[in-house]
Amino acid sequence: MGHREFSERGGMNALWFVMIADLCGTFVFAVEGALAAVHGNLDFLGVMVLGFSTALGGGLIRDILIGATPPSAIRDWHYCVVAFAAATLTFFFAPVLRLLPHPILIALDAAGLSLFAVAGTEKALAFGIHPFSAVLMGTITGVGGGTLRDLLLAQVPAVLRVDIYATAALFGAIIVVLARALKVHPAIAGLAGGLGCFVLRLVSVWQHWHLPIASAT
Repeated sequence: MGHREFSERGGMNALWFVMIADLCGTFVFAVEGALAAVHGNLDFLGVMVLGFSTALGGGLIRDILIGATPPSAIRDWHYCVVAFAAATLTFFFAPVLRLLPHPILIALDAAGLSLFAVAGTEKALAFGIHPFSAVLMGTITGVGGGTLRDLLLAQVPAVLRVDIYATAALFGAIIVVLARALKVHPAIAGLAGGLGCFVLRLVSVWQHWHLPIASAT
């Protein structure tokens, strides 16, 4: 299924909303991935690789799964430019970024998660994917890049150990699907889903909410 058919199915409004949300999320997650590389004492190439992987990994997985090939991150040069630009800025201004308070970093991460969860869900719906699967695609878009980042750093993926993370993306994706089912404008549905994901993520950090953990005994 090509770019033209995607536009016909989802409409130009959905197309532009997905692109804007995707690019904004790409920048935020590229900065986050690059910061993780800096904290891991990687060189410039390592910073670029982690910035790119964190920013575009989830979208690449989503596009391959829904048949949107070649993936937007490869077909549209804007994504690569935004990811590498954000990673480069992070590399040179890392000492300044390290001074940012932890709550601000958490908020930025929540914003990136929200943007990707919404964009992934909207794109899957526009490609005619079943709403249930679209929710999963939105979640994968939100957490896929961070999972690749952690694997490259030889760490247990944060999505498997952080309080409420993938659940927040799932919640935002569900809101988008429900809103679209009620014929809500894509931008409004996206804003509602993004806000739901963002608020749930921040509140979960604030209140130290966790999913149940299986007992080993």
